[in-house]
Amino acid sequence: MIVAEDGDRQTQLLRGALDMCLLALLAKEPAHGYDLVRRVEAAGFEAVGYGTVYPLLTRMRRLGLVADELQPSPSGPPRKVYALTDAGTARLDAWRRQWRRFADIVDATLTDQDTSRASGDAGTDPPRS
Repeated sequence: MIVAEDGDRQTQLLRGALDMCLLALLAKEPAHGYDLVRRVEAAGFEAVGYGTVYPLLTRMRRLGLVADELQPSPSGPPRKVYALTDAGTARLDAWRRQWRRFADIVDATLTDQDTSRASGDAGTDPPRS
């Protein structure tokens, strides 16, 4: 079943990149959880819900990558608003560099280009048989 395999692949890719995407969205503007879920959906990740985002926010807070602050709500109780910490900004910058290298290698491999150039390796091409 191609559809199931595509869904599984998408889930695996998302699992490896969602925390990086959340940090990137928070780097643009702090947000409360509900708004962050909507921004993730607007970015094109339809299958991401509260049960995925909130545990990630909690983990990133424990790691010191985001901080939360209670802010008044226009209706109802105060809401937690999440923002990047300095450590979160540094981690996002490192992840962006790592992602670019990784994506370049994958792109080069999928398009049958020389992956040593994509990864930034210098040297000679491997011998051909």
